Amino acid sequence: MAQRSSVEKLPSNIRHELERRLADNGFGNYTELADWLKSQGYEISRSAVHRYGSKVQKRFASIKASTEAARLIAEGASDEGDTRSEALMAMVQTELFDALVEIGDMDNLGAVERFNMVAKASKNIAALTSASTNLKEYQAKLQVKIEQTASDVAKAVKKGGLSDETADEIRRKILGIGA
Repeated sequence: MAQRSSVEKLPSNIRHELERRLADNGFGNYTELADWLKSQGYEISRSAVHRYGSKVQKRFASIKASTEAARLIAEGASDEGDTRSEALMAMVQTELFDALVEIGDMDNLGAVERFNMVAKASKNIAALTSASTNLKEYQAKLQVKIEQTASDVAKAVKKGGLSDETADEIRRKILGIGA
């Protein structure tokens, strides 16, 4: 089993300050950060700080990418069919899958700890799957309502004297066909 890194063994307040400094330094100046740790009473090599910094940078990049994707979805997707929720669920599912893969790759976890982590993830996946199912049911019901409304409007405009072609054009616009 792999040993925990020397940085991960730091007290949480020192580790959090290191993470803040890593971000503030643009994930550079590892020698300076190792010197700072030494001034705090911790003898940690520049390469150990670099390895830890690379992990933190990867996490930050992942969070930033997810946040940016959510922002783009919110800005660009009309929410007629609750497409934002669908996209966000897909993002969460991807993140959960990636986390499960990482849990499987962690050498420093015992069997019980790994089982507990997978059990927690499974519980979250079950809730997400339920939400996804509910969303799909909602979308199906919404589609039925839209189609019924389009049909009702087409009948009403025909009754009002519009041509069949005009009624069909209105119906297609409501359904978003050929718009």
